[in-house]
Amino acid sequence: MEERLTNIEMKLAYLEDFLNQLQEVAVENSKTIERLENENKYLSERMKDVSEFLEGDIPNRKPPHY
Repeated sequence: MEERLTNIEMKLAYLEDFLNQLQEVAVENSKTIERLENENKYLSERMKDVSEFLEGDIPNRKPPHY
């Protein structure tokens, strides 16, 4: 009986460690996703600004299918 209890305690300890590792990875991934979303938003805004700037310089621009 004591051996079974020791085995269960060991498995519980491994599961707790694994859960902590998963939580750390989830937090890191969340931070990475947030950073990438911010970068994507910034780059989208910059592309829009550049596009508007360039379109103002080309008055008779051909459509893209030509």
